[in-house]
Amino acid sequence: MSAPRPAAEPMTEADTNRPVLVTGAAGFLGSHLVERLLDAGHSVRGVDAFTPYYPRPYKEANLKRARDRAGFSFAELDLRTGDLAPLLEGVEWVFHQAAQPGVRGSWGEEFSIYTGHNLDATHRLLEAARKAGVRRFIYASSSSVYGEIGDAAVGEDAPLRPISPYGVTKLAGEQLVGAYHREYGLAAMGLRYFTVCGPRQRPDMAFHKILRALHEDRAFTMFGDGEQARDFTYIADAVEANLLAARRGRPGAVYNIGGGNPVTLAHAVRRLEAVVGRPARIERRPRADGDPLRTAADLARAREDLGYAPRVPVDEALRLEAEWFLGPDGPPALESVPS
Repeated sequence: MSAPRPAAEPMTEADTNRPVLVTGAAGFLGSHLVERLLDAGHSVRGVDAFTPYYPRPYKEANLKRARDRAGFSFAELDLRTGDLAPLLEGVEWVFHQAAQPGVRGSWGEEFSIYTGHNLDATHRLLEAARKAGVRRFIYASSSSVYGEIGDAAVGEDAPLRPISPYGVTKLAGEQLVGAYHREYGLAAMGLRYFTVCGPRQRPDMAFHKILRALHEDRAFTMFGDGEQARDFTYIADAVEANLLAARRGRPGAVYNIGGGNPVTLAHAVRRLEAVVGRPARIERRPRADGDPLRTAADLARAREDLGYAPRVPVDEALRLEAEWFLGPDGPPALESVPS
């Protein structure tokens, strides 16, 4: 028998008077979450280490809209080594988005970077959160914890068999969060994101790379045959899931956060070609180690507990990301990003 689920908690005046913390606030998802929280009336503290996984100007551009807004403060700090107590003082909710991303980069000698940012930092933040009496702790996990899933949509109780070191660290982070919930009563939960897309998508991610290649009329490197399918999630839906989890989520639970309609990478390429008005030139390479053939989220638990329902279908998400990329607020024209 499953644990009883709490009733939904509507936002109260206390929710907006006490600050909330967003780690990875200069990142793709973190920066959108900061703005959504500010729009909802929260006082927001952001923190980011500006790690060199991709160039800093991308992250500075992500923060541009929030920097001068009332109610927002920002600290440049490494969660692995910095003093976290001042960040957590008086905080109501923590949204832990900071992590070292990327499946391909997690193999080999750089694995220690992943354990540092994805495990050591999470452990230190959990310690600081429990000591500060944080009310809710929302951990950004990943569909990578599942590994290969077969043909059916995967639910949260499915076997967890990550096939990349990155996925291993995200699963270990989930286990840390669960341990702090069970041992200390920290009201913590995890959100397993299924490939998030939209404006400000990281420059190492597929849609961003396809758009840059189309815009610059150069070849896009496709790993595999393009038939690998992903349950793409629009950024606004992923952000909304965080707010729903903070207000209604069941402590100790994990939730799939997906778009609900997996499509192939080849489909995405065709849609972006149509939006940009130019055919893609594709350079094919073998499928990357640790890259699953398919992801598909069963959203029943998120729907029941959180009231989560993705609103933006993938073709619309592709159009919106392309409009951002080609528009005046698009990304910096920089190279030197992970392949």
